[in-house]
Parts: sequence; C-alpha cells; structure tokens
Amino acid sequence: MGKRTNTAVWMEKQQRWQIKVQKNGERRAFTSATPGRTGQREANRKADAWLDDGISNTRVLVENVYVQWIGELKLTTSRSNWEPVESRWKVWVKPVIGRRRVEDLTEAQMQTAVNRGYAGGLSRKYLRSMCADLRAFCKWMRLGKMSTLYPESLHVPKGARSREKTILQPEDLRKLFAIDTTLWRGVTVPDPYINAYRFSAVTGMRPGEMIGLRWRDVKGSVIQIHRAINSRGEVTRGKNDNALRAVQLTPTAEEILAAQHLLTGGSDSVFGINSENTFRHRWKRYCEVNGLSYVPPYNLRHTFVSMAKTLPEGAVKPLVGHSRQMDTYGIYAHLIEGEEKETTAALESVLQKILR
Repeated sequence: MGKRTNTAVWMEKQQRWQIKVQKNGERRAFTSATPGRTGQREANRKADAWLDDGISNTRVLVENVYVQWIGELKLTTSRSNWEPVESRWKVWVKPVIGRRRVEDLTEAQMQTAVNRGYAGGLSRKYLRSMCADLRAFCKWMRLGKMSTLYPESLHVPKGARSREKTILQPEDLRKLFAIDTTLWRGVTVPDPYINAYRFSAVTGMRPGEMIGLRWRDVKGSVIQIHRAINSRGEVTRGKNDNALRAVQLTPTAEEILAAQHLLTGGSDSVFGINSENTFRHRWKRYCEVNGLSYVPPYNLRHTFVSMAKTLPEGAVKPLVGHSRQMDTYGIYAHLIEGEEKETTAALESVLQKILR
C-alpha cells in the first residue's frame, strides 16, 4: 500500500486540479476539472485509490464497462446464460446507473435499480438474479482494478413475492398415466412422447435434459445427466453445476424407460425429441385432447418436487439437481447407495398413492 504525502494543486492554465504520485517506481498523474475543494478531494481520491489498490480509469461510464463484462460472459457461457443477464441490464439496470461514472457508483444506486424492479412487479427470483448480476459485475471490476466497490448489503426487498408455480394436480397426473393417445389430423393415435411426459414428472428432469439424454447415459437403474439442449439447439452442461448428476430411478421410472427402449433403443437419443418447441407443442396438444389442465413442460419438474416435499431436503436435492430445492433446498450432500434406494422407495410410495 502506498502513502500519499502531497495534495492536488490547481493548474490555472489547464483549469484543473492535478496530483502526481509514485508507487513501485511508476509515476502517475491524476486530475479533476471540478472547481473548488470538491475537485481537489476528487483528484486526491483517485490518487489514493491507485496507491492503495491499483485502481485507475475510474472516469469511464458504467454502461461502457458493463458491456465489456457481458462481452466476457459471452465468451465463457452459453447464450441461454448471458442473454438474460444482458436483458436485465438493458431494461432495469442501465436506466439507473448506466450514465454514471465508475468512480461515482455506489451500492445505494444499485439498490435503487433493484427497488425499481420490485416496484415494477418483478418476481423474487428475477430480483435475486439482478442482485447476482450486480455482485458479479462489481467483482469483475475489482479484479480489473477499476473499483473497490463491494455491495455486501445489496438485497431483494422483503415484500418481493415468489410466483406461484402451477403443477399437475392428482387428477391430471392419473390421466397422464392412464391415457397414452393424442389426436393427429383428427385421428386418435399413440402419442410418441407419452413416455417423455411421464418420465419428466417422475424424475424432475428439465426439458433440455430430456432432449439431451442418451442411451449411453443409462446405467442400469441409474441415469447420468451430462448435458442439456436449450431452446436454441445448443448443447450445454446444464443450468448450473448441480445439473450434472446421477439419478437413481424409481420402479415406475424404470418401467417407463423400458417401454421407451422398445421404441428408440436402436437410436442414440432416448426420447427422440427434436426441440423444446416440439416438446411443448406436443405436450400442450396432449393436454387439450385428454382434458388435462395445461402446465408448461418445465412445470412437470415442479410436479415431481411437489410430490417429494415430504422427503428430507438433503435426500431429494441430488435428484432434482438444483442449488436449492426450487429455491428452498439446502446445501448439497452426496447420498450413499443405501440412502438412495431408501429415497427412491419413498418417492415410489408417494407416486403410487396419487395414482390409485
């Protein structure tokens, strides 16, 4: 850490404050065009930041730096990950802090952006993502020696509500396991994706994981989830680190997979689903034809979690592959083989009670 012994002086010809300091043999000059003692303090503050933390180039606008950060995200993550970050920035964050200089950025200003989102009716999950974006952005600036800002108190307002997730009700779940047909050009035919609908509901797999599942991922009564295919057809490693997991199948899930093997066992893909759009369209059609209350395909996963709520959080968490159980499950803990079988037996019992 350097120590400043001088202070900024007013340069009459240039009409600005200037201070020169030296650290490790390197000499730097910092200026401020703000008149009066405010400008002097501003120049001194810049010099102190560089001496203490190597901070420089703080006059750049936040919107320019944010674009650089998102540019790096685009190089290291899939489009499905960085695009929502960019959208949140453009709609909610940029209007509040975009035109501010990095040196003037405060946690209170970032909190204002979050609070405006709250006032605009955004969900708790969306606001939590906004906070995560801003923390990650500040960390990136700290690593780049652009700022020392650490928004430790940035938070989601207490009144933010979690949006109700619709799931298949017991009556609809019973229909799903009783009816395997749909309409095609006015003719009743077997639904080619019936096993995919059922498998998603009893395993909690995401639509992208269902599309990405391969027969080589099936190891007896265990499936290994290595990949997901997003709505753009991009192959990813899943939504988060916990998405890569091994799932112990219940007896019902094994039966569904055995039935599917008779149909697609000679192919690479387990369910032969071309895209999320195709899956969603076919599932919606199935619901309309057979009188089920439609829920989005992703909510079949929520249906599974709802069935599993009576089980210990630590037991079900590895199955759903989420950092928290739909935002409520706790810290991950690996299960030993005996506990896995006990968990699947309990899940099977819950399912059979519903299907009776």
